Amino acid sequence: MSSSFCRLDEPGREWIKVEIDGETVRVAAGETIAAAILASGIQSCRTTPLSGEPRAPFCMMGVCFECLMNIDGVPNRQTCQIPVQQGMKIRRQLGCGKGYV
Repeated sequence: MSSSFCRLDEPGREWIKVEIDGETVRVAAGETIAAAILASGIQSCRTTPLSGEPRAPFCMMGVCFECLMNIDGVPNRQTCQIPVQQGMKIRRQLGCGKGYV
């Protein structure tokens, strides 16, 4: 069984480009950042402040806070609550948000 995510094929879907960790990625317009990073094959979005262990989106509804990332220079943003926008700069977050990958 594969652990990767994929998008359903939808004719006429609009695509936009965002930057994830310095790389330009094509994502589906209207999806959340969390969905976009999972569908792009990214395994983690942040590390924990105490142990440095990688974390990834979990609940996808804003409850668990596992999806925190740095969005356009602002740390600790819940990516499951924010739709992608053309040209966004998204970075994986290290610890409590003072640094990023």
